[in-house]
Amino acid sequence: MNGKAAASLRDAFERALGEILARVVVSGPARLAVGFSGGLDSSVLLRLASDWVARHGGTLFAFHVHHGLSPNAGHWLAHCTDAASSLGVVFDARRIQVDDVAAHGVEQAARHARYAALGEMCRVHGVPLLLTGHHQDDQAETVLLQLLRGSGIAGLGGMEAANAAPDLLGDTGTQIGRPLLSATRAELEEAAVVFSIAHVDDESNADTRYARNALRHAVMPALRAHFPGFEARLARAAGHAQAGQRLLDALAAEDLARCATKSSLDVAKVAALDADRRNNLLRHWFAIHGIRMPSAAWLEQCWRQVSVARDDARVRVTHADCEVHRYRNQVHLSKRWNDDSVEPMRFTWNGESRVPCKDFDGAILFNEAEEGIDPEWLRQQPLLLQQRQGGERLKPGAGRPTRPLKLHYQALGIPEWERPRLPLLHAGKSLLFAAGIGMHWQPEVPRSSPGIVIAWERTAGAAFTPV
Repeated sequence: MNGKAAASLRDAFERALGEILARVVVSGPARLAVGFSGGLDSSVLLRLASDWVARHGGTLFAFHVHHGLSPNAGHWLAHCTDAASSLGVVFDARRIQVDDVAAHGVEQAARHARYAALGEMCRVHGVPLLLTGHHQDDQAETVLLQLLRGSGIAGLGGMEAANAAPDLLGDTGTQIGRPLLSATRAELEEAAVVFSIAHVDDESNADTRYARNALRHAVMPALRAHFPGFEARLARAAGHAQAGQRLLDALAAEDLARCATKSSLDVAKVAALDADRRNNLLRHWFAIHGIRMPSAAWLEQCWRQVSVARDDARVRVTHADCEVHRYRNQVHLSKRWNDDSVEPMRFTWNGESRVPCKDFDGAILFNEAEEGIDPEWLRQQPLLLQQRQGGERLKPGAGRPTRPLKLHYQALGIPEWERPRLPLLHAGKSLLFAAGIGMHWQPEVPRSSPGIVIAWERTAGAAFTPV
């Protein structure tokens, strides 16, 4: 690569980064980070990003993750520290332990642990955009891997130039940008020579026991020999698949608007769609809630169970990330819940406005009101928060009938699977409050004006938000 070609690579990088910054709406001086392993791709990326920041302003970080999987990991950390320092880039690193290897394999477990660490560093440093060194060859490998796995259009779209990845980075608001997707590995290798960029080599990249390495070292060279330039064509095909997926998402959003009722789907309206359109809607519904995409067979079996069930049937289809239920001709998503009983929570009220109840995924609120429970009396009571035991009855107000909790739940449309998650608050042996229903009126509980009114707050993230 001569100087002209190097300048062309820099220009392509700057155009791509500009488009990414416009997409992720980064305002003010840019705060960018590079996921910096010290390898070829991230080293060239760090140099290009450093040059960009020098001309355009902003702050650049280099984030390194020490897996401890290689005997050379300490050397890589030292190399990355020195490389970032030589460029005047803010450097940070995390040492991690790769868990869940038996369940997910080393490659996948290490990937998740690495991105979680990168996300944590982005949060600490307030970085809204994390850049990675993925390039055109990586895109071709990704498309081939997804094809071999039987993926749908979303998978065949490969990697986007920019996207949010809360499942990888955590709920940080950070997006991932890939400004080198149009560059080939060969171009990056030449750029490293022209720019005199030193980099390290991870010996695991030669291990063909890993699927991506097997493609890279055995399959891709054969394809390259018979179909020169196939990487660019696969990248172009990925772009077509991304465009197709955007159209499917737009159609699913229209169907969702027609079929959604608050936080559920109307069974009859979904059933009126043909199978392809229905599955597209259900996948979209899962995706907007951050649920990992199920297989086609699981999706078909799930829909069969919820669509043919009687309205009074207790249908629960479990997924790794959620539960799917049917209630009153509606399909609902809920967080998975441990069926084991939750230990009762005993406490006294000391004037707090909010008492967290972690095991119930919520909090008890004590709000001041014009009229309510006498706060002095409430401070003296031993309080008990527990699950419904059976037989409890609640009177919502003076002159109102006392009825079993089950009838209150039914009248309020609270489905059966949500009821164990809604605790009851007792003062001694007296019921004070039932989450999801309200306060229990009883004359022996002193009242005052002003007083305290009790309420329930679900912890953020403990339930799926309305569609």
